[in-house]
Amino acid sequence: MLKQIILVFLIAINWSFSQIISEPNLPPIESFQDGEWFQLRLHYGPFNASYASFSLESDSLNNKAVFHAKGFGETTGIAKWFFKVEDYYESYFDQKTGLPYKFVRDINEGGYTKNIEIDFDHDEATAFVHDKKRNEINEFSIEYGVQDLISSFYFLRKFYPKKGVKVNDSFDINMFFDNENYVFKLKHLGSETIRSKFGKIRCLKFRPFVQSGRVFEEQESVTLWVSDDKNRLPIRLQADILVGSIKADLENFKNLRHPFEILIE
Repeated sequence: MLKQIILVFLIAINWSFSQIISEPNLPPIESFQDGEWFQLRLHYGPFNASYASFSLESDSLNNKAVFHAKGFGETTGIAKWFFKVEDYYESYFDQKTGLPYKFVRDINEGGYTKNIEIDFDHDEATAFVHDKKRNEINEFSIEYGVQDLISSFYFLRKFYPKKGVKVNDSFDINMFFDNENYVFKLKHLGSETIRSKFGKIRCLKFRPFVQSGRVFEEQESVTLWVSDDKNRLPIRLQADILVGSIKADLENFKNLRHPFEILIE
């Protein structure tokens, strides 16, 4: 569950990773900060299905200054009785480059469990995947500048282009997940002002290209809205799936780096 939410939120801004990491002077962090927290509410029709929360804190890993990002998702209410979900995700990524060093995935989805830790060696272009359930460690080749599921979202928030992106532009990012290298593509649809529980918010609108046939009705079944301010915070997601539609909205937040911009009528 949390995986699907993150996958469609993580690619919100266009930027070339090869250009970023080759720059001698990387730009300072402008879109998030230590202590940030926000929560999304996922609902299916009139029913609350689950909540997903994301937190960020400064930390160190192997004497490197990192951000420690955590994602947690769980079903709630009636949905919890039919399909109990508890998903934990963590990422340790470099505070300057945004490169991930460690990724953790510990999930229980209706009895299906997985407990994985991934250590990234970017110099050797290798990911070491530790499957704790099977007590196995395997090595995989990774792409240049690869991101994990969680670090991608913060990476793109940090390096978004200040001049914006053109309507109908499509772009992608390299990611390593489930022992495979992926390329995710997304199209910018323009700007739109939407109503939220906090008021009217000016947003950037995107269309992720997703795999059709398994969960989503077709490749362009998902629409994503991200705040058009310096925070680049996910505001809304709407997805048409094979048995209806799912909507996720920003529910709560605290300690944002910039004031949350709400339009006054």
